[in-house]
Amino acid sequence: MLEPALTWAGLLLGLAGLVLQFTISISDMLANGRDLPGALGVLFAYYTILTNIILVLIYLSEVTPAGWLGLFRRPLVRGAMAANIALVGLYVYFVLRYLSDLHGPWFVADAILHYAAPLLYLVWWVATQKHGVLRWANLPLMLLPTLIYFFYAMARGAWVQEYPYPILNAVELGYGQVVVNALYMTVFLAALSLAVIAADKFLARYSRTSAP
Repeated sequence: MLEPALTWAGLLLGLAGLVLQFTISISDMLANGRDLPGALGVLFAYYTILTNIILVLIYLSEVTPAGWLGLFRRPLVRGAMAANIALVGLYVYFVLRYLSDLHGPWFVADAILHYAAPLLYLVWWVATQKHGVLRWANLPLMLLPTLIYFFYAMARGAWVQEYPYPILNAVELGYGQVVVNALYMTVFLAALSLAVIAADKFLARYSRTSAP
């Protein structure tokens, strides 16, 4: 009973956080002069939004046999997202939370997408998934989606002169410093990805030794 309970909890929590964030953010941006495509463009530029959408799709792939969700059933994708969503939570906790003072629904959405959803996903991944599948050689593939995101965020930023995170702001920092920041984050994500692979191997051995 633990697996379906965690799956549904993750799915509903993730949907609630995303719906709340989209509702308050789009309403605020429309009230301040943005059009709807522009508001959506801003939201879909955030790593937090994209990673939480992927978590929802992973949970959804557990509760429906839809073929188009096949990618999200792959252990490599699910393991990579454990590292990526851990990065989201840690970066926000140690860096971004000092840059704003959130209240009301803004605080609730922030807490769900940056803390509650990441923690629940990590628990879900540890407790419900088949382990022993990830390999050290999977590391480049685990880093690839974030590399694609980086180029996307930079290309969009060069076009609209707007960046989702301070460390990517090439207008203020220059491209050289942005590349240095990206390298630091890549090293951090690589460390988290290696930790996930190591945890996957450990959990596989633990499950074998603890089996009756």
